[in-house]
This record gives sequence, structure tokens and C-alpha cells, in this order.
Amino acid sequence: MDMKPYNPLDKMSLGASVADALLGSPVHPLGGLKPFNGAGIYVIYYSGKFKPYGLLSAKNFGGVFKTPIYVGKAVPPGARKGNFGLEADPGPALHNRLSEHAESINSAENLKLEDFFCRFLVVDDIWIPLGESLLIAQFSPIWNKLVDGFGNHDPGKGRYNQMRSKWDTIHPGRTWALKCAERLDTVDQIFAEIKAMIV
Repeated sequence: MDMKPYNPLDKMSLGASVADALLGSPVHPLGGLKPFNGAGIYVIYYSGKFKPYGLLSAKNFGGVFKTPIYVGKAVPPGARKGNFGLEADPGPALHNRLSEHAESINSAENLKLEDFFCRFLVVDDIWIPLGESLLIAQFSPIWNKLVDGFGNHDPGKGRYNQMRSKWDTIHPGRTWALKCAERLDTVDQIFAEIKAMIV
């Protein structure tokens, strides 16, 4: 049997070390984070009483926080133009992204911000996409894999003919999302998909 030798500098090993560092970091309430600078990766946990997420919430009961509902990243402003690894000043990119998520949850009619917690890690920008990808592959968070749209922004005037996301369908409240076209699948259908996914 051929065994591939362990390479501690292999990109997957390095990415895994970033993910492990994040999962070993402190848990914070998502609401009211103090400002800080840096870009990086994060996970968000839910521990509330929204019935379709009951099994997921139970996994995070008592401050254990085993299973995130969402995994995300915040990159430096120039990263989307191909400037990863060029030491661009990220400013408060990670804090701003988490604050945007807190605002989205606050807008939802059936969610409470105090039920959400997060871990975050400021990371050298070159490792951010890999760290995020590995965490999504590890946990398959329902807001990444099934209930899409949590991280969406207002598409702007002239683009409201696009379909409303699953997230905004089952968590109404963001005013701009109400302007988007309704989905063909119903709330009950989405709930059934959630039930089948969370085991």
C-alpha cells in the first residue's frame, strides 16, 4: 500500500489548522460585538426556539456550541479584484460583516438576536477562502447548504425581479427582500427540507 507522506505545509493541512484555530476560539454573542480590525472567517450558532431548527439548537445547548448554522468569511476590500495576499489593509471587514448579519437577524420577524452566537478569527487573507471552504465541508451548515440568502445584500433598484431567497421566505422582515419575486416553493416545503437535513 502506497502511503502519501504527511506534509505539514500542504495547503489542506494549513487550511485545516486555520479552521481548528477558529473552532478553538472563544464564543461571543453575535449582538453588540466591540469594533475590531481585520479580515477572516467566522461561524454563527443558533440556540433558540424556532421549531424547524430544534434539533440544531439542541446541539448548541448549554454553551457547548457544536454545530454552526452558518459559516462565512470577510475579505479585505480589494480581495474581490484579485488582490488576495497583497497585504491590503482590511480595516474592520470582519466586524462589519458580523454586524450586517446581526442586522439581518434583527429584521427577521421570527428570530431573536440574543439566540445567536459566533466564533471569529482574524486570518491572513490568503487563507480565508480555504478556511471557509473546509468549515462548510465539515459542518454543511443549513444556511449555507439549504436555506440560501442569509448573506445577501439589497440587489438594488431594477433587480427586484429576481426570486426571493429561501432565507427571506421563511424569515421575513428585510424590507428590500419583500420587493423580490415570490418563490415557487412554499414555507412548508422549505421546512420539510430543513427537517430532512438536520439529523
